[in-house]
Amino acid sequence: MAIVVVFDLPGVTQDQYDSVIKVLTGNVFGFNVQSDLPVSGIVSHVAGPTATGWHVTDVWESRDAFNRFAEVLTPILQDVGIPTDPPPQIFEAHRVVC
Repeated sequence: MAIVVVFDLPGVTQDQYDSVIKVLTGNVFGFNVQSDLPVSGIVSHVAGPTATGWHVTDVWESRDAFNRFAEVLTPILQDVGIPTDPPPQIFEAHRVVC
């Protein structure tokens, strides 16, 4: 079952987000296709600024796929100073249209 993962990140900047993407992908040009990530299973990714920080919404094929990604992502977030608490909101997707 597909899941939606929502990160609301107060105080996080675009530079911090871009640093995470660079480390994750080894790509200075960013995350452009799903295969840029070091794990499989992502369906879609949207990120952008909010009035208070940064927001990311992902759709993953399954909770297991996201959990594999989280094992890679969490230490990177900590290294660039992005808090990992509170954790993202996760819920089952009823419909995914790409």
